[in-house]
Amino acid sequence: MTKDSPGPPGGGTSWRKAAVIALPALVAVAAMGVAMADGVLASSFAVSGSAFQVSAGELTSDGLASFAQLDRSADGTQHPAALLGIGDATLSDFCQSSRFTTPVGTVVFKLTAGGDAGKITASDLVLDGEDLVGDAHLGTVELGRDASTLDRVPGLRGAPGQFGLQASQVTVSGVKSHARSATGGNFRLKGLKLDVSLDGKACF
Repeated sequence: MTKDSPGPPGGGTSWRKAAVIALPALVAVAAMGVAMADGVLASSFAVSGSAFQVSAGELTSDGLASFAQLDRSADGTQHPAALLGIGDATLSDFCQSSRFTTPVGTVVFKLTAGGDAGKITASDLVLDGEDLVGDAHLGTVELGRDASTLDRVPGLRGAPGQFGLQASQVTVSGVKSHARSATGGNFRLKGLKLDVSLDGKACF
């Protein structure tokens, strides 16, 4: 597997209220059940049975790559997801939350970072998402590229013949996603706060 560096930024293309273009299409082809490339952390573990919320005021990165896959929970259930790989990411106002039922009521697990403490950073960020919405600006875009030839995010490739997309640069504001898993090689969370409460407020 080669580890090519992201290429230089190209001409910009803007979409308003975009789901990082064609994510619904990626989810639709997830039934192909393609194996993930070596070196990718996401889905190297069994995911939980329910999706969680992830939001950020803004996300920026010099590279993006995406293709569809099937996540598997501990009971063997498969969940279609769009794998979204981002090289070195910078995020503001990060939030992650999940709900689960207990004998005393619904408990909300919530983790926040950034805000007044400053932006947070993550390297080799991989998100397995059911959806993703926000205001997006993408650099040079390649839509429909064979997933086995993706090279914008080192180490992130799909199987030959699989639908893929990539972009040289990405900036998304108002990020909201329902995800199955999120992994990163090195997270730096400024102003980290963890809160667990009954009937608490989720990220969105």
